[in-house]
Amino acid sequence: MQQINSLANHLLIAMPNLEDPFFSRSVTYICEHSSDGALGIVINTQLKADYQELFQHLNFATLDTKALKTKLLAGGPVSPERGFILHSPIGSWNSSLTVTDNIALSTSEDILTAIALNQGPEKVKIALGYAGWEKGQLEKELEENSWLFVEATESLLFDTPFDQIWDKATQLLGIDWTQLSTQKGHA
Repeated sequence: MQQINSLANHLLIAMPNLEDPFFSRSVTYICEHSSDGALGIVINTQLKADYQELFQHLNFATLDTKALKTKLLAGGPVSPERGFILHSPIGSWNSSLTVTDNIALSTSEDILTAIALNQGPEKVKIALGYAGWEKGQLEKELEENSWLFVEATESLLFDTPFDQIWDKATQLLGIDWTQLSTQKGHA
């Protein structure tokens, strides 16, 4: 198994045997990973609501742009009432976690206001909720073959249609997902 210190800026790709219905065929972008645990955003599960509905709910003024019709993401089962914004470039927002030199996760109102007025970052994904792992939990799930992981690319993160993300992520690994075994174990 590949040894790395942190899975930040990696994609977790759900194995076919992952039984949790929330994470079935999911791809999760890991924003933070340390010895204390991990935090990620599921990037291929859409909600029915779009950005415009979110901004109306928050009573934000908006400009009429095509982006308002973009669907919100179901970012994970933890804190589904909270908004999380993956974006590039990073910018200077009130509450941001820098993931790479060009990707950040923000949670402050100022970035949402800017997005509503078409003044936000060039590339954006807005999620409600996040995926979280306690100390050692993600490592245990990796040992149990629940996930594959691969370094993320900005194009997959921001430019790939939702329904193609899982397939494209497995292609980054150079594998055919139809050939993945649903059996647990090690060679």
